[in-house]
Amino acid sequence: MRAWGALLALTAVALPAAAAPRASPSAAEGSGLVMVLDSSASMAGGAGAGGTRIAAARKAVGTVVDALPAGYPTGLRVYGADKPKGCDDTRLAQPVAPLDRDGLKKAVAGVTPKGDAPVGLSLTKAAQDLPQPAAGVGGKRTVVLVSDGADTCKTPQACQVASQLAASRPDLHVDVVGFQAAGASRSQLECIAKSGNGQYYDAPDAASLARQLQRAGQLASAGYRFRGTQVSGTDDRKGAPVVRPGQYLDSIGPNEKRYYAVDLDAASAADFSATVVPPPGAAVDTLDTVRTQIVSGPGGSCQSSTAMFGQREGATPLTSAVSRIPSQGGTGTCDKAGRYGLVVERRADPGSDAARWPMELMFHVEPPLAKGATPAQSAPEYGAGGKAATLPTTRPEDVTGGTGFNDARPLGPGVWRDQILPAQTLWYKVPVSWGQQLRYDVEFANAPRSGQGGRTSFGSTQVYTPFRAPVGSGTGVFTPQVPYSGRPASLSMGTVPVSWSNRYETYPTVIPVHAKGDFYIAVTLGARSAQIAQNPKVGVVLRVAVLGRAKAGPEVGAAADQDEAPDGGSPPASSGTTGGHWPAIRVAGVSVGGLGVLLLAGLGLSYGWARRKPRSGGGGAVR
Repeated sequence: MRAWGALLALTAVALPAAAAPRASPSAAEGSGLVMVLDSSASMAGGAGAGGTRIAAARKAVGTVVDALPAGYPTGLRVYGADKPKGCDDTRLAQPVAPLDRDGLKKAVAGVTPKGDAPVGLSLTKAAQDLPQPAAGVGGKRTVVLVSDGADTCKTPQACQVASQLAASRPDLHVDVVGFQAAGASRSQLECIAKSGNGQYYDAPDAASLARQLQRAGQLASAGYRFRGTQVSGTDDRKGAPVVRPGQYLDSIGPNEKRYYAVDLDAASAADFSATVVPPPGAAVDTLDTVRTQIVSGPGGSCQSSTAMFGQREGATPLTSAVSRIPSQGGTGTCDKAGRYGLVVERRADPGSDAARWPMELMFHVEPPLAKGATPAQSAPEYGAGGKAATLPTTRPEDVTGGTGFNDARPLGPGVWRDQILPAQTLWYKVPVSWGQQLRYDVEFANAPRSGQGGRTSFGSTQVYTPFRAPVGSGTGVFTPQVPYSGRPASLSMGTVPVSWSNRYETYPTVIPVHAKGDFYIAVTLGARSAQIAQNPKVGVVLRVAVLGRAKAGPEVGAAADQDEAPDGGSPPASSGTTGGHWPAIRVAGVSVGGLGVLLLAGLGLSYGWARRKPRSGGGGAVR
C-alpha cells in the first residue's frame, strides 16, 4: 500500500479558497456567464459580523471574477439599484464580454441597494444579455442569480420565467445562490433554480456566499465544450436524417427517442456513441438512463447498450456507446450491407430534470483488416494491469483537466495533480497502443470541511475507448465509485490490453478494447461535496501507467513499435483520433454514469475472468 495520505494532505493545503485561476480550455463560441445581483433595499440589511449583505455580495463577486479563467465572457446585471420604487429597475452594469476583472469589480462597487426586486424581468433580460451559440459548436450560457430571496415584484413570475428560458434554450440554465434566504423567500429561489434547469446553492453567511458563488461561476465557465454538425433526429425511423462518419450535435428530452440513419457495407464495423450533458447537479434518479441501439430492418435490433446515472446526487455527463461488428463467419443477422438505424433513448423518472439536454453523437466506420492479415490473439484478462499493478510514485505535476472528450487534457505515464469542483467532471486522454493497457489510480484529497459533519458524497472515475465506449463499469476487478466525506479516498481503474480480436470476445468491458489510440479518463466529484468541503475545489491526484510493449500493428507477430517506448514510456498524444487502419469499439450491456457498475442484461452479475474462446457466431448482442 502506497503512503499517499501525506501527499494528499499537502495537496489540500495548496488549495486556498481564492486560488489564482490556471490556464483552461477556451470557451466555445456562444458561451457566457451573466451574474444577476440583487441590489434591492433588503440587501442593505446586516450580514453578521458588522457588515451588510451588499458588502458581502461585492466581496463575493470580486472573489469569483478573480477565479474565472482569463477571457471567459462574463457580465453583471443588477436590479433595485437605481430607484427607491419601480419594477422596471434592472440594468446591465457590465456587458457580457471577455473577462474584465477590474471592470466587473468597479461595476459592483458602485451598486447601492435602493428599491424593489424585479427578479422575473431581470432573468428575462439576463438571458438576452448572453451571446448566441455558433452553428456547429454548442455553447453553454449561464445566469447566476445572487439574492436574499425577497421578490417584491410578482410580475412576471420568476419561476415561470426560468422555466420558459430553460424549455426554449437547452444550452441555457439558471443557477441561484441564496444568501441568508429562509422560508418562502428560499422556496422561491429553489423553485427558480429547479425550473431554470440549474442548481441552488445555499449561503448562510458571507464566507459561504463567496465559496458558493465561486463554485457556480467556475462550473459555468468549465462547461462541456461541444463539437459537431447540427442534426435533428426524428421520433421514429421514417424520415430519419442520414448521417455519415463524423460528429454531430442534437438534444433529447426525457422519455424521448431520437432516430438517425446510416448506410453500411457488409464488412466494416460501425461505432456509435451518444453523450448527454445535463447541467451539473441537475435532478436525476438512480435508474435514469441513456440507451443507444443499432437496428436493421423493421424492428430488428443488432446491438444495444444502456448507461445509467446510478445515483441521485446530481447529474454528470453520461455516455452510451454501441457497435455493429460483422461476425467472423459473415452469417450474422446484421452482417448484410444496407441501411441501418441509430437510436438514442433517454429514460427519466417523473421527478428528474424535465429539460432537454444537449447531446453529442459520434459515428465511425472501421474498415476490415487488410486481406491476408491474421490478427493476434484476444487479450480478455487484466493480468499485469490488475489492482496490484505498480504505478508511478514520482512528485506530482500540476495539470488542468478538460471539460469533455473534445478538449481532454493529454497525459503520459506519471503522477498528475489537479483540482475539482463539486458536481464537476474532469477529462484526460492517454495514448495506448496495440498490446498495451491503461492502468491508473485516482486519489481525492483530505479537504478542510465546512462544519456540516456527517455528510457523504462520492468520487468516481470512468475510462473510455478511443470511440467513447465506457469500459470501467462492472469489470469485476475495479470499483469505479468511492464514498467521499472530505477525508482521503482512492479508486483504481484500468483496461485489458488492446487487441483487435477482443471484438469477438463475449465480455462487454473487453469487446471495445480493440483499437489503439487515445483512451479517455473521466473523474467526477459528487454534487453533495459542496456541502462538505470548505474550499471551492478539492485536490485530486492521478497515477497513470501504460503497461506492456507497444506493437506496430494488430497482426500476429507484429514487431515492437519503434515510435513507442516500451512499458508505458510513450509521450502524451495531441490528437483525439486513433492511428492506422484498425479503429473500432463495441460495447453491450448497461453501464452506470461516468462512474458505475456494468449490468449484463440476461447474464446477471457474474464476473469470471477465465480465458474464453472468441465467439464464432453472428453479430448478435447482449440485450
